[in-house]
Amino acid sequence: MKDIELRLVSELIKNSRRSDRELAKALGVSQPTVTRTRTRLEKEGLIDYSAVPNLPKLGFEIMALTFGKRDFQKYPEVNLQKAQDVAKRYPSIFFGAAGSGLDYDRIVISIHRNYSEYSKFLQEMRNEWADIIDIQNSFIISLTSKEVIQPLSLKHFADHLKIEKES
Repeated sequence: MKDIELRLVSELIKNSRRSDRELAKALGVSQPTVTRTRTRLEKEGLIDYSAVPNLPKLGFEIMALTFGKRDFQKYPEVNLQKAQDVAKRYPSIFFGAAGSGLDYDRIVISIHRNYSEYSKFLQEMRNEWADIIDIQNSFIISLTSKEVIQPLSLKHFADHLKIEKES
C-alpha cells in the first residue's frame, strides 16, 4: 500500500466524516488526489464506512467471544455459505472466523443487551451447529464495567498504521 493510501486510511479511521478538502490539508496533498485515492480504495473494497457506537450508551451490556471446535472427521469440508447465512440472521454477531488457539478453531464475537439475551443466543448457536461444531466456552465481557481499559474503537489502530509505515 502506498504511503498516501495508508495515511488516508488512517485519517478516515479517525474520522470518516471529514471532507476530501479537510483530508487533503491534513495529508499535505491536493484535494483531487484525496478524492481519486478515496474513490479507488472504496471500489477496491479496501475501505468501508460505519460508525463505532458507544455500545453501553445504546443499552448493550455484554460482549462475548464464543469459541467452538469443528468436527473434521464428520465434516471435512466447511459449509461457508451456511455460516454466512447464520451470521446474517444474527445481527448481534459482528465478527466470525476460523482460526486456531486454546484448542479451538472457530470464534464468534457478539454483543448483547443483557445476559438473558446472550444465553438465548448461545443456546440457538449450539442448536444450529450441534452436529458440526462443538460450542463449548465463551469469554464474557461486561461493557459497563469500570475495568474496561480501552473501549471498542479503531482510532488507536489508525495511529498504529502510521507508526508501522514510518518504522
